[in-house]
Amino acid sequence: MEKKALGRGLDALLPASKPAPPVETADAHHVRIDAIVPNRYQPRQLFSPGELAELTASIKESGVLQPILVRRKGDGMFELISGERRWRAAKEAGLEKIHVVVRNCSDQESLLFAIVENLQRENLNPMETARAYARMMNEFGMTQDTIAQKVGRDRSSVSNAVRLLNLRPEVQQLVEAGTLSTGHAKAILGLDSSESQLRVAKVVANRALSVRETEKLVEASLIGRKRARKAMSHSQYVDIEARLQKRLGTKVTIHPRGQGGKINIHYFSAQELEGIIDRLLS
Repeated sequence: MEKKALGRGLDALLPASKPAPPVETADAHHVRIDAIVPNRYQPRQLFSPGELAELTASIKESGVLQPILVRRKGDGMFELISGERRWRAAKEAGLEKIHVVVRNCSDQESLLFAIVENLQRENLNPMETARAYARMMNEFGMTQDTIAQKVGRDRSSVSNAVRLLNLRPEVQQLVEAGTLSTGHAKAILGLDSSESQLRVAKVVANRALSVRETEKLVEASLIGRKRARKAMSHSQYVDIEARLQKRLGTKVTIHPRGQGGKINIHYFSAQELEGIIDRLLS
């Protein structure tokens, strides 16, 4: 299915704001790199050292070609809204100042800017996307419908992303590292315990199983657990069956079902049936 386009762009996500006052530096469009702090709402947590090194080399050669987006913090400091990779690479390249665009925006808008920019660039891994959506829900009270509208995705995409947070932490790490895909993760979510999730995830990772193979493994695991529970449930009645068989002198089987069940008393002749009835009524 084709992705729903993020067509409105970043500017359309934020209300028009009053022009920011001039930046107090020699160049109104450049600020000191050490006067900028990371975005506390940055959804992206993993930055590839190799990609960062390539960008650093490019900046040393050609400079920063696209301004980063910041907002004022006060006391001459600024907080990143988007462009953290460029900011990090510029620092590594030894730049003292960097070209910026100053924007007035709230915490919620800052988070939204960062999420949409990363989604447009496909820079977020599935777990980073899931945590970003969860923050929008938990910290800003946004519904999944609202998030979907803001980021230009279907509601089902947002819902499925947030469900990944139900994975055991160790399994989330495998997804974050790219060892397991979103398809693998969705299949593993079908398991009913965190222990099962971790066990199956390790098998999938070690054997490099496909999503389809993972689905079959999950299905087999669920069937195996049901059989084990059934066997365990039956074993609880073995002693009772033995006592009844000794008392009645014939085979007795107990079949539990939910809160109830049934007891089967076997007989092999009319005479044996009469003997069982006598023992029950005596």
